Amino acid sequence: MVGMGELLVIGLIAVLLFGAGRISEIGKGLGEGIKNFKKGLRDEQDGDAKQLGAKKKGQADKDQARDQAREQSKERAKEQADEEDA
Repeated sequence: MVGMGELLVIGLIAVLLFGAGRISEIGKGLGEGIKNFKKGLRDEQDGDAKQLGAKKKGQADKDQARDQAREQSKERAKEQADEEDA
């Protein structure tokens, strides 16, 4: 386990190697990278949800068309049966 003393030594060595300005640039770059990564994940999930919604809407449209065709078929069959009886 790394204690507080070890973290301070590591931080001091990092400041000596890179300088305070460079460490802030590295931190800023890492922060932006993480932010962009999270945004990419969120955008991908939103895209997947939209795709799934479009598929569901397409299926609903197909179901509605199928139901309308069945109703029309029933109506035609009823009309033909009425004509045959007459």
